[in-house]
Amino acid sequence: MRERREVWTAGEAYERYMGRWSRLVAEEFVGWLGEGDGGGYRLDAGCGTGALTAAAAARGRARAVVGVDRSAGFVAAARGAVPAAAGFVVADAGALPVRDGALDAVVSGLALNFLPRPDAAVAGWARAVRPGGLVAAYVWDYAGGMGFLRCFWDAAVAVDRSAAALDEGGRFPLCRPEPLRALWSGAGLVDVVVAPIEVPTVFSGFPDLWEPFLSGQGPAPGYVAALDADTRVRLREALRAALPVRPDGSITLTARAWAVRGRRPEGGTDPAGPRRAQRPDDPRRHRTTVL
Repeated sequence: MRERREVWTAGEAYERYMGRWSRLVAEEFVGWLGEGDGGGYRLDAGCGTGALTAAAAARGRARAVVGVDRSAGFVAAARGAVPAAAGFVVADAGALPVRDGALDAVVSGLALNFLPRPDAAVAGWARAVRPGGLVAAYVWDYAGGMGFLRCFWDAAVAVDRSAAALDEGGRFPLCRPEPLRALWSGAGLVDVVVAPIEVPTVFSGFPDLWEPFLSGQGPAPGYVAALDADTRVRLREALRAALPVRPDGSITLTARAWAVRGRRPEGGTDPAGPRRAQRPDDPRRHRTTVL
């Protein structure tokens, strides 16, 4: 097996692999938040190709919607696909370039489990919103709710036992209701609610499902890219045999995400507790401020 790659940088490849489902769940998520939540300055942390930013901007109530992502490729793709009502900045979702209390809402779609310090990220998001402001996110339910990924990893393990260590269902224990609730409460947020969001994933045929796994974008495609040709063929055929194919060749599965929301307590206190004082050489003093 060649060295495994795990990348999230190319917008076009991401769109076919995950973006088309990301847009569906983003629309459901924004509806779940409701019209009255975060109608002022809203920031999308880890915006990727802009699915959630676009859904938030389409509501038309926010004064400004800004997406931030560390990937310049994703930001470029988002700028080309999302209406001018939204702006985009290349920045770290785990260290937002905003003043404390500057935002009405921080939202994040399908990014939280890929951040190296989710606890620090959510604490930073909580500080970035005003008292009473909203912090909300959603992540895929990799353990059992992502139908096509569950089929993929089950087939991969049947062909190659070492694939079990790469399965997102085991690698991302955060992507479950109780860990999400604990993360939000641990950041000092209140009125915390966790709920499932399910969307259909309909593939026109097996190539429509399989070919995005050849892109190298994300954990599963990165695993496929590292396989030798023979093992890749055996995986492809094992996956084909495991899928519920309809008479017309289409494949219909379901993708579930877990959504979580909470609010910064009223009163103006720092919800995440005391912070480290900024030293003169602290790089955060020199970063660009969005708001």
